[in-house]
Amino acid sequence: MKTIDPPGPDNDYLGTQAELILSSLFRLTGRHLVAPALCKPSRYRQLFEAPFCVVSHNTDADPIFNYGNRTALARFEMTWEAFTRLPSRLSAEPGVQEERDRLMARVTRYGYIDDYRGVRVSSTGRRFRVEDAVVWNLIDEDGVYRGQAAVLFRWTEL
Repeated sequence: MKTIDPPGPDNDYLGTQAELILSSLFRLTGRHLVAPALCKPSRYRQLFEAPFCVVSHNTDADPIFNYGNRTALARFEMTWEAFTRLPSRLSAEPGVQEERDRLMARVTRYGYIDDYRGVRVSSTGRRFRVEDAVVWNLIDEDGVYRGQAAVLFRWTEL
């Protein structure tokens, strides 16, 4: 499995992936997660350091997380190395996998959803309810599907 270096100044906070996340969301919804007037490296740093969770996964048959900002890593109680080896389906409890599959199918069909609610679980088993999350397809400038991303603005410990 290919390892992904953690976001930092040496790699522009994973600028290529950060740009894909930001630009895909904007094209689909007209929304910005960070100040668009900032220079690109500052936007990517702001995304990584944002007070809300931002995650993305790749296009593997069993998609693996390939980005998690600092808040997401803390919320899921994982290191960068562990997070970027985790199949995204494992962020949900086994009993809600069918619900998660329906969610992902809806995102694939419509491009994004902005009403996701559900329970997620951290690496230590802490459960939390996510409310009004946005989940969207990552589409590059050539129209190629590159995975999916999500932003979690609100969550409640269970």
